[in-house]
Amino acid sequence: MNLTDAAIRDNHHRHRFEMETDGKLSIVVYQNVDDETLALTHTEVDPSLEGKGVGSRLVEGVLAYAEQHNLKIVPLCPFVAAYLKRHPDWNRVVSTAYNTSDF
Repeated sequence: MNLTDAAIRDNHHRHRFEMETDGKLSIVVYQNVDDETLALTHTEVDPSLEGKGVGSRLVEGVLAYAEQHNLKIVPLCPFVAAYLKRHPDWNRVVSTAYNTSDF
């Protein structure tokens, strides 16, 4: 399992980011808040891949995507919020216009 090469793609029609690992799909579901902000609502990793860094790699990829596309995020998903606490440098992509109590 090589997580560094795992591609994160935006499945815009399903409102989720996807990453395939060992033939299994992991996702971060989002809602568009406005043209520049995504609320990340749910992270899901196949149970057989839990505890192997897949969720963290996925969330990091989503945050990098947001930064590359000049987007901000609102971390409604507990897994994303926990990741941000462990990696506060990514708070640069967290929205200051919205917070979790707005939802």
